Amino acid sequence: MRWFVLFLISSFGAAFAQSDRGAITGTVSDPAGAVVAGAAIQARNVETGVVYPTQTSNTGNYTIAQLPAGTYEVTMAVSGFKRYVRAALPVQVAETLRVDIALEVGAASESVTVTEAAPLLNTEGGGLSHNIDVNKMDDLPLLGIGGTLSGSAGIRNPYNMVLMIPGVNYVPNALMRINGTPANSQSFRIEGQDASNTGTPGVPQQTQPSVDAIQETAIQTSNFAAEFGQVGGGMFNVTMRSGTNQFHGSVYDYFVNEIFNAGNPFVTGSPQGNPRPRARRNDYGFTVGGPVWIPKVYDGRNKTFFFFNWEQFR
Repeated sequence: MRWFVLFLISSFGAAFAQSDRGAITGTVSDPAGAVVAGAAIQARNVETGVVYPTQTSNTGNYTIAQLPAGTYEVTMAVSGFKRYVRAALPVQVAETLRVDIALEVGAASESVTVTEAAPLLNTEGGGLSHNIDVNKMDDLPLLGIGGTLSGSAGIRNPYNMVLMIPGVNYVPNALMRINGTPANSQSFRIEGQDASNTGTPGVPQQTQPSVDAIQETAIQTSNFAAEFGQVGGGMFNVTMRSGTNQFHGSVYDYFVNEIFNAGNPFVTGSPQGNPRPRARRNDYGFTVGGPVWIPKVYDGRNKTFFFFNWEQFR
């Protein structure tokens, strides 16, 4: 059995989906507690260098919406106040991060850098979401093991991460039930586009995205926003990886072989010894990503990126 997955993802500064993005919001105030209106503020993606600018409203509020998942640095410079910098803000899929800014009086040449951790409590919405990023998926045992898991059930399945969520009954390719809702009533969106398969129950692994092409998945289990209609037992919001300002790549092979398996216990006296049942599967591929760069023609750093993933299962 062969399984091919091919992803070619180009990320441009103004091309966004509608529902797999995050946001940063908050209020800007001076030392007296008065709001600061019409002040410029921006969020810069640390990996890509792409800048997302906005300004505060008349009530001192700001919202930087449609941010791809990643780590951001928020900066603000207002005349008569020290420059404000908030570093290492992790923006996750389908979540809004609240960052209130309290400016300090001083020269613009001075700066206040805040490095505290982002707040863990999401106060901007009532939804319950579980976010799984690419590093967690690489660490989880997503490849089916054992001699009985042949065929499609042996593919490295990114949706096995649903087993980390309480209240889940999950059988690959057959059944998914979250919080007692009707079976197989979940919905999948990839880059904001509906990717649900209503013809096959459960999660058919032959049509799933590659694990190494996924940046992050937000699994929303209750109180979804109105935009996530027609969902019963869980909203899977998948965002794919993009290139960054640095060229990166990987080569991998996740495999099963009977030489790693233990023999049957209490088997003695057999002239054949204790043979292991044959079990051989390979899930291999490679990734490469970076800025679109053509010498002496185009430099896409901070603007245009590519990411390529190829994977095959045997």
